[in-house]
Amino acid sequence: MGDDKGRVTGLGGIFFKTGDKAETLAWYRDRLGVQTTDFGSVFLWREHGDADETGYTVWSPFAADTEYFAPSDAPFMVNFRVENLDALLTSLRAEGVRVVGGPVDEPNGRFAWIVDPEGRKIELWEPVPSKDDPYLAG
Repeated sequence: MGDDKGRVTGLGGIFFKTGDKAETLAWYRDRLGVQTTDFGSVFLWREHGDADETGYTVWSPFAADTEYFAPSDAPFMVNFRVENLDALLTSLRAEGVRVVGGPVDEPNGRFAWIVDPEGRKIELWEPVPSKDDPYLAG
C-alpha cells in the first residue's frame, strides 16, 4: 500500500474561523446548496482505483475564538489524509518539523498536528477503512 516514510494521500478537510457560525452555515446552505449540519458538511467520494472504498472531505466553519487552530494565528486549517501516520511523523520530526499534537485515536482514524514553516497548523488524518468508519455507517 504505501510508502515506508508515510505520505499525504488527499485532502481530508478545510476548517476556517467565522464570526457567526450559524449565519455562515445558512449562507452556504441557502445560496450554494451545501447540505450543512451543526459542524459543517461532508463531501463523499470514491477512491480512485477502488470504487468500493468511500472517502470524504470535511468542510467546517469554527467560531472565531476557537482554540482548535492554536498555536497558529491563521484563520484556517487544512486537514490532509495520510497513510502510515507513525512513519510520517517520525520522518517529519527527523526533518525538524514541529509536531504539536498526537497521534490521537478517534473512531474515524488517527490524528496528529504539525506546524508548517509559516506557522500554519496542519491536521494529519490516517482514516480507518471506510467499512469501519462510524460516520459512513448507515
